[in-house]
Amino acid sequence: MKTTIIYEAPQVLLDFLGYMQTVKGKSPKTVDEYYTDLRTFFRYFKYSKKLVPESAAFEEISIKDVNIELIEKITLTDIYEYLNYLLVERKNNAATRARKISSLKSFFNYLVNKVGLLKNDPTKDLDMPKRKASLPKFLTLEQSISLLNCVKGPYKERDYCILTLFLNCGMRLSELVGINLSDIRSDNTLKLTGKGNKERIVYLNKACLLALEKYKKVRPKSNLKDRNALFISRLNKRISPKTVQFIVKKYLEDIGLDNQGYSVHKLRHTAATLMYQYGEVDIRVLKDILGHTNLGTTEIYTHLSNKQIQKAISSNPLSNIKR
Repeated sequence: MKTTIIYEAPQVLLDFLGYMQTVKGKSPKTVDEYYTDLRTFFRYFKYSKKLVPESAAFEEISIKDVNIELIEKITLTDIYEYLNYLLVERKNNAATRARKISSLKSFFNYLVNKVGLLKNDPTKDLDMPKRKASLPKFLTLEQSISLLNCVKGPYKERDYCILTLFLNCGMRLSELVGINLSDIRSDNTLKLTGKGNKERIVYLNKACLLALEKYKKVRPKSNLKDRNALFISRLNKRISPKTVQFIVKKYLEDIGLDNQGYSVHKLRHTAATLMYQYGEVDIRVLKDILGHTNLGTTEIYTHLSNKQIQKAISSNPLSNIKR
């Protein structure tokens, strides 16, 4: 299994990580997060139960000796104490704590319901930390146009095409770098491979088709390390997520949006917001375009629109007039 981390873990945890990637179809990055989350928990558990010297450095506590016998001793109280540790000692916000609890729930569900190594799941009645609802950050229509207009340099056709696909199709970073030439279909649609290797089809509008046509004319064709990759780096291989992040950051800086919390993922929010605000797109259609599993994830864009309506009404010059 391709990962970015060398797993120093017991066999029961390695089996779980393999299950999450091969059976559940989780990405290597997500599997890495499962590992680091569970490693943090088991380090805390061993330290809190005095199974390691009090002087032991937390980040150096080994979890390779964790076995089913030890895992059976974990109680719901232990996990609540762990949540308190994450909040007070590690200063984890609600979103981070929720993710770490989700990792624990997945692990215990696997042990109880998938491989039958445990009888009881201590996370069954565990409440998830309440997450603060926040609206996504996005570029305005004018800022989006400025971003496209500022593209320049020796790779301008490629960079313009990347930004155009982000802003028109609302794809994820991993989906963009994974596009192959064969994914562009003759009926002006594009096949994307999203989270969990789920495929979906998005329609390419005129801007996307024109940007792709211009880029493909200058796209390198010889000495390629991946001939089917759509976007090619200066090293003649498939462009990496890190390179795309650098490209987007550079152009955001050029239009004065550096250090304001904008990123590649905010371009996805921008596409979704512009489609919902200007295209009168049904929320269920938007869900399919973005590749969301749950409608609730997409509904944040309706909340965004409601906030703008509230702001517009509040800005009425008569809003503060009293009798």
